[in-house]
Amino acid sequence: MVENERNSAPSPGDEQPHSVRLTDPRALRAYAHPLRLTLVGLLRRYGPCTATRAAELTGESVASCSYHLRILAKYGLVEEAPGGRGREKPWRATARYTEWPGHSDDPAVAQAADELNVAVAERWFGRLAQAVESRTDVPKEWREAELFGDALLYVTPAELAELGERITELLRPYTEREGAPARRPADTMPVSFLQIAYLDPDVDAERDAGEERNTDDDRR
Repeated sequence: MVENERNSAPSPGDEQPHSVRLTDPRALRAYAHPLRLTLVGLLRRYGPCTATRAAELTGESVASCSYHLRILAKYGLVEEAPGGRGREKPWRATARYTEWPGHSDDPAVAQAADELNVAVAERWFGRLAQAVESRTDVPKEWREAELFGDALLYVTPAELAELGERITELLRPYTEREGAPARRPADTMPVSFLQIAYLDPDVDAERDAGEERNTDDDRR
């Protein structure tokens, strides 16, 4: 699994790592917290900021932001940036993306990863709901260009993986603009693009119905 918030361009000579990977159940559970997800997203989007600035952006207290930033630092998701002291010291994200296992044979890791998946999904769809509620303020050309739909696909695991790789390649010319403002056309705006494909939860019911139909056919 991969999660990202739009990031600011890294400072010259201070290239940000592509990703940080979480495999410790304690780290996965620590990250699966709404405010911590928000804080990492803010640092990736706006660059280094202090607990005071984070409090202004999130509406939380300075003490709360300071505490959660320290927890994130404990698990390698953020780190102190140069300059400042105490609550006025700036923090920065350690990487552009966070990755964690999509599957693990370790039950503790698998459960913690699933909990993080739920937390991230709730955050994504909470932000989507906010965007939909405020669409009346979005210019007509953007409302017409936005994507909103779904499809039911019948694919094998290998085909689904291949589809994901092809989508990633299609997106690459646009994702590469994240840290390169000079490559962006004048009228670009930041757009959140979600990549979600999951085994339909009704698959068992559909399989049972299919088996029942096959049994009925055999009786004729």
